[in-house]
Amino acid sequence: MSSDFEAYEQDFGTLTAEITNKIGRIPKLAGEEKTQLVLNVDKQLEEVRELLEQMDLEIREIPIQSRGMYNSRLKSYKQEMEKLEKDFKRSRIAYSDEVRNELLGDGASSSESQRAHLLDNTERLERSSRRLEAGYQIAVETEQVGQEILTNLHIDREKIQRSRDRLRETDANLGKSSRILTGMLRR
Repeated sequence: MSSDFEAYEQDFGTLTAEITNKIGRIPKLAGEEKTQLVLNVDKQLEEVRELLEQMDLEIREIPIQSRGMYNSRLKSYKQEMEKLEKDFKRSRIAYSDEVRNELLGDGASSSESQRAHLLDNTERLERSSRRLEAGYQIAVETEQVGQEILTNLHIDREKIQRSRDRLRETDANLGKSSRILTGMLRR
């Protein structure tokens, strides 16, 4: 199992190195070659996502005592993937800025500030989205816990009612027995 994980790690390292190299080349190219490179990087990023999913599946098959180490490695790979995606977005924005400048003329100073503002807003939106997803997940888990508690309370209520009915029957039988014994003692 761990040998598969290590093979995935090697593939991950190779792919991320290629992606980093290509991301660095995107701003330097022009035209169709640049478009093809952007599409190629996008495809390779998808391959890396699939590799990370495979690593996650492999970790689930590893014995519990060994999972911690592999989970921390996978977490660092996921962080590296997020960084690659951010770098790719930045290079694509630089690419779109260059195309825009070619079409509209050169407004470099305002374009740079707009790009920085756009990047800040994009990152803020991503953070907010993650917080919302985390909040939703907590709400779902809380609902599940509440449902389990209600089910347990319902089961406990039924047990208590059955016990109460049994006690009433026993009390009635004891009263009947007491009357019979009292009658027998009088005779």
